[in-house]
Amino acid sequence: MTSKSADSASHLSPDNCVLPEPQAWRALIALCIGFFMILLDQTIVAVATPKIEADFQASINQVFWITSIYLLCIVVPLLFTGRLGDRYGQRNLYRIGMSIFVLSSAACGFANHVETLVIARGVQGIGAAILIPQTMSVINRIFAPSRRGAALGLWGAVGGLAGVVSPLLGGVLVGGPGWEWIFFINIPLGVLSLIMVTLWVPTMPRHARTIDIPSVVVSLCAMSLIVYSILNGPQMGWSIRLVVMIIIGLGGVVWFIRLQQTASSRGTEALVPLEIFHNRNFSIASFSISTMGFTVASMMLPIMFHLQDGLGFTPQKSGLVMAPMAAITVIGSPIVGRLSDHCHPRNLSMVGFGLTAFSLAWIGISILRDAGLWWFLAGVCLMGVGTCFSWSPNSAAAMRTMNPRFMGAASGVYNTTRQTGSVLGSAAVGAAMQMAFAHQSGVSGSAGIALLLPAAALACGFIAVSFFEADKISE
Repeated sequence: MTSKSADSASHLSPDNCVLPEPQAWRALIALCIGFFMILLDQTIVAVATPKIEADFQASINQVFWITSIYLLCIVVPLLFTGRLGDRYGQRNLYRIGMSIFVLSSAACGFANHVETLVIARGVQGIGAAILIPQTMSVINRIFAPSRRGAALGLWGAVGGLAGVVSPLLGGVLVGGPGWEWIFFINIPLGVLSLIMVTLWVPTMPRHARTIDIPSVVVSLCAMSLIVYSILNGPQMGWSIRLVVMIIIGLGGVVWFIRLQQTASSRGTEALVPLEIFHNRNFSIASFSISTMGFTVASMMLPIMFHLQDGLGFTPQKSGLVMAPMAAITVIGSPIVGRLSDHCHPRNLSMVGFGLTAFSLAWIGISILRDAGLWWFLAGVCLMGVGTCFSWSPNSAAAMRTMNPRFMGAASGVYNTTRQTGSVLGSAAVGAAMQMAFAHQSGVSGSAGIALLLPAAALACGFIAVSFFEADKISE
């Protein structure tokens, strides 16, 4: 987009931000680069963990925090950063978040102590938390309602692709130039995204006039207590201290909801307008995407343990085994995205969540029964098809009829539930594998049992999306 068109966009009315389709697609590609990087860094570090542990002579707890601090710093501020986009502009917030992410990625790659790496990963998470809700907000404002499904199809393809590409790309980088390059690769990609966003994403009307500081403080404290406790529970044996922290955190959530109810009487705007939950499809989709987050964050750990420790595959070969899922996701998601512009969201989502749950159960049982690699690959292909039908229809159902005034807040809530599901999935599946291994199930047996957890989570998502209502699509 030219600077003239970008400037003129600032004078658009809140309900008239739709761009000509070629410009909208260019903007979407620019945003998807950042979204891909964020999700990639959520899982790719697992491939490099053994090498990082050896190079720094780090303890298990230190290595654990390399991943956990990233998740913690993403989840905790998401409600707040979504509203910041409404207040100061999604384009501005995206560029700030990406700049922080690129600089902290460089710091991660140059880190010469594990403590430095952990701190840099925390800053990375903050940058990710700033830009994540902006991507979804912009997509839903620059595309006409009848075209958002196709746009979210590409967005969904990127989300699915990042999860399955990470083992392959991580294996290549760690086995080649070194683990530092899983961070250095973010620098050229991030700079490219910044340039493209500056050129092609317009300056859009802003909605929120004030930021409710008490709500920000309470939400940050409550989410910190809850997420920290969940992440540390499996390692610390769910001590009384952690349980008390969760209870206090939940009390903070109740207080936060009360603050949103009383925002008008206090002369401010709610950080999360509770009106967004009157939208039935948004409420359902926010829950169902948490089950998908649970799955994406947790399924690769047992699968990689089975392939590498159980079958003796190299990281590169393990990544190639998952390649069919990546290929199917890339090809199928845009097609399903276009379908979601015309089909009932319930039907497509039920296919996606149901098939993905079935495929995970298939893979878990095939591992437990030692059915062989071909049965495993059949499950991987089925999972690719299920993933295509999950991301785009769910996202389209969530946001298509959302009031543009609340787009940033709604995007923050939607991504918070997804990331919270990721935290729960990482903790739950890790604990399940430890328990199964303690009962002498073996590496592959433990992996097979653990995969039944995300399958059960997605079964809950399947039930939820069966209650989607057909929405009226208008240009």
